[in-house]
Amino acid sequence: MEALYLLIPLSTLLVFVAIWVFFRASDGGQFDDLEGPAMRILHDDDSVAAGKDPVSGD
Repeated sequence: MEALYLLIPLSTLLVFVAIWVFFRASDGGQFDDLEGPAMRILHDDDSVAAGKDPVSGD
């Protein structure tokens, strides 16, 4: 029973910290573009497929 006096405030604090982290990430723009990185991987770089060096362009 005495453990509940410690566990209930700790779990409540943990929930509030998780909510604070979520809203902080949301305000920072973390969830603005969810499809951009997923679509970027589908666009191949043609210079690599043609045997060109992507760094020097040769």
